[in-house]
Amino acid sequence: MTMVAEIESLVDTYRLWLRQKTAVRDINGSWVEITTPFIDRHNDALQIYAKRSGEGYLLTDDSQVINDLESSGCNLQTAKRRNLLKITLAGFGVKLNENNALEVKATPETFAARKHDLVQAMLAVNDLFYLAQPVVESLFFEDVAAWLDSADVRYIPNVKFTGITGYDHQFHFGIPKSRREPERIVEAVNRPTKEGAADLIFRWTDTREARPSDARAYAVLNDREHSVPPAVIDALRNYGIEPVPWNLRAQAEAKLAA
Repeated sequence: MTMVAEIESLVDTYRLWLRQKTAVRDINGSWVEITTPFIDRHNDALQIYAKRSGEGYLLTDDSQVINDLESSGCNLQTAKRRNLLKITLAGFGVKLNENNALEVKATPETFAARKHDLVQAMLAVNDLFYLAQPVVESLFFEDVAAWLDSADVRYIPNVKFTGITGYDHQFHFGIPKSRREPERIVEAVNRPTKEGAADLIFRWTDTREARPSDARAYAVLNDREHSVPPAVIDALRNYGIEPVPWNLRAQAEAKLAA
């Protein structure tokens, strides 16, 4: 079996898993609850809600993500974090309404893609802003950006690529091709877990087939408070993603800055 055929088979398996693990339930005749197979930091399935809006649909998280973060003590009212939230949501084409709900509008033709965008935005915002301990002074994303700046790395923040499935995937940083190095993407992984690695592996595997053949991916892993599980390191390497523990980041500077 060729690599392309192998990846196509894996993508078909992912589609089947996604459909089988998605549940739909009517709520009061006007809203429909969609339970997805993606889980939040509480290990609960993410849920979104849909209703008709004109000739299309309105999809929302019903304020779940923002309310959960704030109830956990994460302050989202600083100017820097509000701006980062805005930039993150804009990357997925998702809006924040006056009630702190994430929402998108879709037509029958764009429903699947817009639903995907909303779920990915929910995961991204949760991971970006959740601070497990109050002693953490800055967001890991900001730390990685500051490191890239100090190393004179030329990057584009929050780049989006379309994968072979047709879905869009956002990565934290994109580094253009240079005379010495190919195109590179860099993902800041604040919580290097098995689930987080699997999500990044899928996004990169889906995207890689649509990018230049020599494109590379790097995962900067936050190991400041906890060591990264060896299984996470191995999984990333097995799928062509170079793991970069934060405490060893200097070793990757030359390849990223070139």
